[in-house]
Amino acid sequence: MIWTVDPTAPEPLYAQLAAQVHLALARGELAPGERLPSARQLAQSLDLNIHTVLHAFQLLRDEGVVELRRGRGAVITAHQGSAPTSAVHKALRHYLEAGRAAGLPPEALITLVKEALRS
Repeated sequence: MIWTVDPTAPEPLYAQLAAQVHLALARGELAPGERLPSARQLAQSLDLNIHTVLHAFQLLRDEGVVELRRGRGAVITAHQGSAPTSAVHKALRHYLEAGRAAGLPPEALITLVKEALRS
């Protein structure tokens, strides 16, 4: 799994990291029992403060996605089944097709999704 963050994005860095774990689970790139890189390693590789990474790990723990184990780090506990994510991917494809047919640019489609998530 390749980790990236965008410091210019409006989304907090810790939330970007947590979202990447959710996405990797949805894609089947992570499985229960797999360990995430240590907070120190991840912070160094992304040039982040270690507390930012720990915040992301704690968020994932609170969501039940990882278990934080002393000496073992963050271990994936949750597995998002393929049926729910395939339904989301199918709906997303339909949304994108409708947006393209309406001539909307990608930025507009993203903005619509973000607004829908806020409500």
